[in-house]
Amino acid sequence: MEKSFYYPVPWSEVGYLREALTSLVIPFVIEQVDCLDLAAGQVAFVFPDMHVRLYRHVYELFGTAGRRYPS
Repeated sequence: MEKSFYYPVPWSEVGYLREALTSLVIPFVIEQVDCLDLAAGQVAFVFPDMHVRLYRHVYELFGTAGRRYPS
């Protein structure tokens, strides 16, 4: 998967978000790597480029635009 954007989230929200994204059949991976701007206790939901119809669901779920994944 080519990584395009990500959302940093606290560990406490991972279960809910993973279930929601899986039920919507939206591709994602969960990462905790040094190249991402994450605070202590956060992980990143990472997404590929996607059609605007799918992105609308992601945007509504997270409530904001994602951060660009570093090259």
